[in-house]
Amino acid sequence: MKNLIVVLMMAFVGFTATAQDKNARATVEVDGVCGMCKVRIEKASIKTKGVKSAVWNVETKQLSLIYDENKTDVKTISASVAAVGHDTKEIKATEEQYNTVHACCLYRDEAVKKDHEN
Repeated sequence: MKNLIVVLMMAFVGFTATAQDKNARATVEVDGVCGMCKVRIEKASIKTKGVKSAVWNVETKQLSLIYDENKTDVKTISASVAAVGHDTKEIKATEEQYNTVHACCLYRDEAVKKDHEN
């Protein structure tokens, strides 16, 4: 009887340990100015292994993420976003990466920023 109780307790502990939530939430500031930027930023984030949800807000410049912290982290996601031409607080896109975005998405250009302020 003791052996049965011990086995049941070990099984319960094992099931509880594997059922823990691995999902983490984070918010990252990402530079961009329009809907095309939104699509590019979200697509780059989602393509990062482990990212389950990525929603970028054009007005607040905040990228809201849900990701499996066993598979990725904020720095890796930021690198994916920078690779498609968008700066984050942690990682800046290179000039080459930045220059791949559409002309209306050149968020470092003051004239472009002004055009999107409507």
